[in-house]
Amino acid sequence: MADDVLKPISAGDGGFDAVKLADAIAFAERHDSGIPLSLADHLGTRAFEDGQWGEILGPTKDRSTTYGVVVRKGGVAASWGDPKRVDMTFSVTKSLLSAVAGVAFDRGLIPDLDEAVSVRIDDPCFQGDSNSQITWHHLLHQTSEWEGTLWDKPDLVDRNRDVVTGDNSKKATHRDLQVPGTHYEYNDVRVNLLSYALLLLFRRPLPEVAKEALLDPCGWSQDWSWNGYRNSHVTIDGEEMWSVSGGGHWGGGLFVDALDLARFGLLYLNKGRWGERQLLSQEWIDLTAKACPIEPRYGFMWWLNTDGLMVPSAPHDAIFALGAGGHLVWVDYKHDLVAVARWLGDDHHDGFVERVLVALV
Repeated sequence: MADDVLKPISAGDGGFDAVKLADAIAFAERHDSGIPLSLADHLGTRAFEDGQWGEILGPTKDRSTTYGVVVRKGGVAASWGDPKRVDMTFSVTKSLLSAVAGVAFDRGLIPDLDEAVSVRIDDPCFQGDSNSQITWHHLLHQTSEWEGTLWDKPDLVDRNRDVVTGDNSKKATHRDLQVPGTHYEYNDVRVNLLSYALLLLFRRPLPEVAKEALLDPCGWSQDWSWNGYRNSHVTIDGEEMWSVSGGGHWGGGLFVDALDLARFGLLYLNKGRWGERQLLSQEWIDLTAKACPIEPRYGFMWWLNTDGLMVPSAPHDAIFALGAGGHLVWVDYKHDLVAVARWLGDDHHDGFVERVLVALV
């Protein structure tokens, strides 16, 4: 795959009707997510939870208004705003974390996803009757039911959190924990636990692993960063390392532009291949898109469109990296396209997807 894979092309060369594609872009431009431009202020108002558990621990950055790209047939067929602007991505970071887990899987560092993490990770986080039984599968599917506190955030902060229906009236209240693997719950503390476990497994900072194994080979810019919290530094083999976060819930996470996110989407569209190199095994890409047994909309930290449940207008085998504030990385295998939208209101993702697909000729 050429280095200029994201060169601008005409809508027609991308296989689109130019007028209809322009309508899709105009739709995206009209539907900014509306959250405050100052994300420090937004998170500082305890956007995700009240009280001390809402304290910001990682870096933040003021956001832009909506922007993005539509990529097909080797180039950018449409864009809006400033696609080279670096912004926070919130939970899109989880999909990159999943890719790093894929690197560990492909290298044999995780020979069996159903093996307990405690077999290879000797750490208090994975001790105790229940926590010692948690597998890599459980962490990737958000079914671990891990109990504990990591970087001053207890798992309780996200108990009873429901990102599917949006009913978070009971969030951060007690719920009896279940056997690992039997209950799905979107929980950022447990995602940060996966990041920490992978750091202990690689014994190298995860941004270094990602850069070397995935991002540099895909031609990512040098402007991205992957951040942790002020209190998430650990010492491994005598060296201080930063355990990065899986999102921007309390600040931190992946800061990146839309073009690099498009490259990430293209890596998955091409089943882990970039040019002549297989950066992630097709087996891992396929596992990513295999639904969690108890939540059909969730794979390995990518959202799935099983039965059209997530984005009704998209093909059922499409996958999505999603983040708070309106971040969308849409990988569409059926139509051979990738689209990235930043700060696009969540309620308008389907409208954008619908209009892009209507524009195909």
